[in-house]
Amino acid sequence: EKRLPNYVVMGLPEDHTVGSSPGKPTIQASVGSNDYALGMIVDAITHSPYWPETAIFVIEDDAQNGSDHVDARRTIGLAISPYTRRKSVDSTFYTTSAMLRTIQLLLGLPPMSQFDASANPMYRSFTNVADNTPYTHLQPTTDINALNEKTAWGAKESMEMDFTTFDEMPMDQFNEIIWKNAKGPDSV
Repeated sequence: EKRLPNYVVMGLPEDHTVGSSPGKPTIQASVGSNDYALGMIVDAITHSPYWPETAIFVIEDDAQNGSDHVDARRTIGLAISPYTRRKSVDSTFYTTSAMLRTIQLLLGLPPMSQFDASANPMYRSFTNVADNTPYTHLQPTTDINALNEKTAWGAKESMEMDFTTFDEMPMDQFNEIIWKNAKGPDSV
């Protein structure tokens, strides 16, 4: 019988984008491609024999990295499992440590530090009744092959940034490039 590891960490880094570097994927294409890849992974797992005993947790590694009307550190977190409450949003305040603590509880592992030991497990996101309905991924609604033009806002600045690894670019300048490309060059 084939067996999956009990714990797998996977990174889908395309949502970091390469700003508006000419000839490279647009910000919308990068994020759309990243979301599409996640959908295909969830589709494959939920259609596999492993699904009844699987839980998938998804979080962005940088959180939001820019302020809005709530908080500059917030992000979305997804819990995907036959035991996840369907068609609901759990607005409980959780942290990355809360997600880690939930994973530890599912695997029967002890906390590693005081932070995950005191974190609020994601109990409200789950139910004790399994729903093994599989997920079928959707086709992207954005062009995931779109490339930045030379005239894209911040193209010159993007070309000067280091995208060889994460978070090497000047964050404030990079955030402005992403914002202006998503919301328009005259947006505040």
